Amino acid sequence: MQASRARLFKEYKEVQREKAVDPDIQLVCDDSNIFKWTALIKGPTETPYEGGVFQLAFSVPEQYPLQPPQVRFLTKIFHPNVHFKTGEICLDILKNAWSPAWTLQSVCRAIIALMAHPEPDSPLNCDSGNLLRSGDIEVINPWQECILDLQRHQRKGEYVQ
Repeated sequence: MQASRARLFKEYKEVQREKAVDPDIQLVCDDSNIFKWTALIKGPTETPYEGGVFQLAFSVPEQYPLQPPQVRFLTKIFHPNVHFKTGEICLDILKNAWSPAWTLQSVCRAIIALMAHPEPDSPLNCDSGNLLRSGDIEVINPWQECILDLQRHQRKGEYVQ
């Protein structure tokens, strides 16, 4: 556990240095628990998620970096590789392709890449995966636009019932 704490402290210092370098990712460690992190990531350009800000929750195991963190979306997202209700993410590096070379920051970058390039053949959201496989991308855009509109209203303090 001491090695994982040392690694997380090192990553924390790197995140502080890289804030200006990577403005699409804001990674924050919980004040009372080094094993709990949150991230705000910007939706990638030229995707249905452009203009959105998405919150992620990280739960880092004591065996980190030998085991991957558990990451899920807290912000609702309509995406083939994200479970709509739980926010669970289907991404190989969070499962069987994990390497200790990955950092929490690089995991955020991989999630942004997944948002831009979904894998509809391994969906957690079957509806979204089926739409994408059938080439009906126009249906996904209004779904996500509705979610982004709700997000904007919530940020302004306007809650829509």
